[in-house]
Amino acid sequence: MSTKTDSLALAKEFAEDWYLELRGKSRVGQLKQERTFADAAKQFVREYVPLTNGERNPRYVKDHEARLDNHLLPYFGNIGLSALTAGKVQEYRVMRLQPHPTTGKVPTRSTLHHETVTLRQVMKTALRHGWLGHLPDFSAPYRASGKISHRAWFSPDEYKRLYTYTRGRVTAVHGESYQHAVEQLHDYILFMANTGLRPDEANRLEYRDVTFEEDAGSGERILLIEVRGKRGVGYCKSTTGAVHPFERLVKRNNPKPTDLVFPQDHKKQFNRVLADCELKFDREGNRRSAYSLRHTYICLRLLEGADIYQIAKNCRTSVEMIEKHYAVHLKNTLDAKAINVRRTKRVAAVE
Repeated sequence: MSTKTDSLALAKEFAEDWYLELRGKSRVGQLKQERTFADAAKQFVREYVPLTNGERNPRYVKDHEARLDNHLLPYFGNIGLSALTAGKVQEYRVMRLQPHPTTGKVPTRSTLHHETVTLRQVMKTALRHGWLGHLPDFSAPYRASGKISHRAWFSPDEYKRLYTYTRGRVTAVHGESYQHAVEQLHDYILFMANTGLRPDEANRLEYRDVTFEEDAGSGERILLIEVRGKRGVGYCKSTTGAVHPFERLVKRNNPKPTDLVFPQDHKKQFNRVLADCELKFDREGNRRSAYSLRHTYICLRLLEGADIYQIAKNCRTSVEMIEKHYAVHLKNTLDAKAINVRRTKRVAAVE
């Protein structure tokens, strides 16, 4: 069966030749007994969930498995771990960047980055188990020097144009069958731009996670939000601009405490609004999305002079990330008094 012949004599001859070939390779050290990438991937999937102990979102874990099944295992699966070199990784990148035969699409830089992260995690698993002597170089060659690009956001004028347009749509579609969807989107935009939540955090948000609170410093009503997202459970205090949109959501939907605040996906409707307002791209050509509302919240708070540490804490991110992707692009973060300091002229002593 293995030699695919009906003749026992031919099968014996094939097996003998194969055996002698393997024996010769063994004598000169050409045979290697080692684990394959598929073995390391299987071990990685087996131990990743219990070792992270629920610290990772189940969706994040599933994404690792999907990248392995769809791309990494078909390409690297049968390769011995010692043969998986930096050159082999580069060949994989080149293969992935070829246009798809049917759609003509190529993966984005972010997609390739995530696949490289999964590949590195699998190889680290092999290293920990002693199946590999060292990790290959996973860095992408020929890359230009990294330029810090700002996150696409809405300037105060652009943000006003956006919510003014959606507010006008609410009035225009009164009595129509899709009035509810238009109202939901308008409140979604205001809520997101005044809380700084990530879109995935907003998608998980339930009404019981939001409570009204009076800010001790300003005396204004704000929202205290228990956030569940990629960083686990955290808390967020909104600006007062999020209160009325949330009150309208409660009045409109008459929800149970466990109902989702935003059960519908607003992606298509939001993209259509951006196109209508000619706000889909910023001046550098960066594409805007619902995530841009979070970036807008951070930038507007910085423009108002808020403390960068408190913004980072409220947005469940780091000061380094805000300085790198937000503050560096805002002129209000530059202190002209400190920049334009002048040395005092020395007056010659008069005798």
